[in-house]
Amino acid sequence: MMNRAVQWWDRVQIPLYLVAIALGAVVGLTAPGLAPALEHSINPVLALLLFATFLGVPLVEVGRGFRDVRFLATVLAANFVAVPVLAFALSRFVADDRGLMLGVLLVLLTPCIDYVIVFTGLAGGARARLLSAAPLLLTVQMLLLPVYLYLFAGSDILEVIEVEPFVEAILVLIFAPLAAAALVQALARRHRAGRAVEHVMAGAMVPLMMATLAVVIGSQIAAVGSEVAALARVLPLYVAFVAIAVALGKVTARIGRLDVPATRAVMFSTVTRNSLVVLPLALALPASLSIAPLAVVTQTLVELVAMVILVRLVPRLAPLAPSGSVAPEPLA
Repeated sequence: MMNRAVQWWDRVQIPLYLVAIALGAVVGLTAPGLAPALEHSINPVLALLLFATFLGVPLVEVGRGFRDVRFLATVLAANFVAVPVLAFALSRFVADDRGLMLGVLLVLLTPCIDYVIVFTGLAGGARARLLSAAPLLLTVQMLLLPVYLYLFAGSDILEVIEVEPFVEAILVLIFAPLAAAALVQALARRHRAGRAVEHVMAGAMVPLMMATLAVVIGSQIAAVGSEVAALARVLPLYVAFVAIAVALGKVTARIGRLDVPATRAVMFSTVTRNSLVVLPLALALPASLSIAPLAVVTQTLVELVAMVILVRLVPRLAPLAPSGSVAPEPLA
């Protein structure tokens, strides 16, 4: 019975994700008082999703991917050379509003290192290689974010940025789930209990993704709606970012002469931003910049809908060879 349920929701996962987004929106708008509770549930639910994701990627593949210098160089070039130029250009459209501009820059300058791995796997991309690149992406964005903010927003902006929330989110959302997955994988090689946990978590991927989508949308949509007039200015910027970043990812991967799964991974990495990790940074800003975290959340809402679409679109933009010699990576 359980196996049939897993097969069913794996088969119809995209419609289920759309239902989760709609349900989160309805709950968030009709019961805004639930927003704080839903917001507190984001990190635990996302950590569980990432634990299941990391558990489905053999760590030996991660080690092998870390030696893939061409892939790493390509994903770094896409995220830290091409994307910053695009982010700067888009931020000029809201340069007159310092809070909006800072929100746009914070979110667009930081590549995602967590649920991008899930969506990459759903689209048949090289999720193991992208997971192996996560520590490097994390380190480089922490080093370069202050530099880009200094160049794009002015030197005084560094005085109001707090690093502690950023580090805390990384520990909770990346290192803890990854360490737990490594322990379970080690246990599974010796005991049936470890293999049972792997089986259960593999089957829970779709419900966990639905829960993540629902709580993120439900916790933030009312706040976004309260500032809809101001935030309407950034909506077209985020939509434009998705469209242009997909193209940038594909072009960069072609220059890097990557295979199809790696190309899909670069495309997702270029589009997907670190909104849930930089949100604590934005929330720690002074009250005069209170629109900044809402600008970050607005990008999250746009991105989640875009990801559901790109899971179907990216395989068409980067199709497998007719011979089928290159197989997409399974989700689990």
